[in-house]
Amino acid sequence: MINLPRIGHGYDVHALKEGLRLVLCGVEIEHTKGCIAHSDGDVAIHALCDALLGAAALGDIGYHFPDTSNEFKNIDSMILLRKVASVLKENNYAIGNIDITIIAQKPKVNPFTLEMRGRISDVLDLTLDQVSVKATTTEKLGFTGREEGIASEAVALIYRN
Repeated sequence: MINLPRIGHGYDVHALKEGLRLVLCGVEIEHTKGCIAHSDGDVAIHALCDALLGAAALGDIGYHFPDTSNEFKNIDSMILLRKVASVLKENNYAIGNIDITIIAQKPKVNPFTLEMRGRISDVLDLTLDQVSVKATTTEKLGFTGREEGIASEAVALIYRN
């Protein structure tokens, strides 16, 4: 069997609501709205978990951490990411690099991306240059443009040890 790199893609969306905490890539960002979710609603980490699990063909975040389980109620999504990293390691996979895009009209995310990259690289035991986090708007179009929700996409490259 040839040891080829594997790529995974993840996508997640959460609705926004006034008065809730907004956490993106493990960083709490001051904003008037936060994500409605069973966990802490970290849409970017949820997309990343799906990308990593998908690359290894090991299911998705809902399979491993169902939103019907009280065990995961209000859980810090970085804990979920750490568990995904353990699942990958148990299956002899290592992470090459990850790339996350956060899609939101507001708040502006770019001032926080270095801290976000640092948090993710610490949890996954990666170097900073293996982790990319960036943001874009939808130019006020769609649910993200109307500030009704936040979306995120993630791509991960993994390989077998």
